[in-house]
Amino acid sequence: MTESVKASMRARQVRSLPIARWPAGDRVAWEAACRPSVRLKRGGAASHLRPVTQRGLAKHNSHFFHFLLRSGRLDMDAEGGAQVTPDNVADYASELKDRVSSVTVYGSIQKLRRFVQLIAPHRDLDWLIAMERELYSDMRPHPKWDRVVYTQVLEEAGLSLIAEAEISKRPKLTRARMFRNGLMIVILAHCPVRLKNYAALEIDRSFVNVDGTWWIVLTAAETKEKREDERPVPEELTKSIEKYLRVYRPILMRGKAGTRALWLAVNGKPMSYATMGELIVETTRMTIGVNVNPHLFRTAAVTTLATYAGDEPHAGGALLNHRPGPVTQEHYNRASCITAARLLAAVNRRYRRS
Repeated sequence: MTESVKASMRARQVRSLPIARWPAGDRVAWEAACRPSVRLKRGGAASHLRPVTQRGLAKHNSHFFHFLLRSGRLDMDAEGGAQVTPDNVADYASELKDRVSSVTVYGSIQKLRRFVQLIAPHRDLDWLIAMERELYSDMRPHPKWDRVVYTQVLEEAGLSLIAEAEISKRPKLTRARMFRNGLMIVILAHCPVRLKNYAALEIDRSFVNVDGTWWIVLTAAETKEKREDERPVPEELTKSIEKYLRVYRPILMRGKAGTRALWLAVNGKPMSYATMGELIVETTRMTIGVNVNPHLFRTAAVTTLATYAGDEPHAGGALLNHRPGPVTQEHYNRASCITAARLLAAVNRRYRRS
């Protein structure tokens, strides 16, 4: 991991107050909101949310509490949600505007509002909703088209890293990290699932070998679309995958055992969502000179299909596991996703041959 990635991670960690250090009123209320339902006993107000959504809401509240701590306003004895006041939130939003994009400012305040509604639904938040609407109207998303590349470019970057790792004379841990990064890029280029699913892939569960071909297999409960997502990894990557599993992943494990996570950090632990996102951005910047975040891999895939397979107008949506229409049979959705994945692989093969 490069120093720039480490610095970015440290900066993010500094501005977050762990749940264990929250005021008791907020901590207890949030734990109650996340309490799952058991048999006929109803769960908390946030129990219907997926774990990743719950973690996201808690993360943004942790940022807000850290702001209150830094500014000397954090009241450890306050009731749940009581510190979300017009003055506190206005100053928090003002600080955010100095260091993050307008889209992030809006998202932070929007998630803070959702958090308070879950732990203290009795509180009047009309003023916060009005602020949220104003921030929404002020949003100016950064254009992404200067960072969109074709899938073939991403594929070549990943394959180049894999090849370099194989011939490098560097320490074996460095080579293992390089091979992992390359494989991570090239598989995501071909199978652009969402980052939360990609980071959580597990061998023999969501990353499985079927008759010699590796597949990404996601259940309906795991996907944002709440629909199964099954797609094959191109067969030409099989040897690299098996080399990673047989040679390089054990090096990254550092003698530890007990995890089926496909992607491991250099300390032997499963790679986190945040670390993987930063690593992919840093790797693409170093290999192709463009910061391509994981979500832009999805844009790259659709752009590639639109350019080189324009006679298949629904392939892009199928590749992203989007519904092609208001009424669609589940078997059709699955078949479309598999077909689109194979079509993208065929496009890339034709590009390499030419």
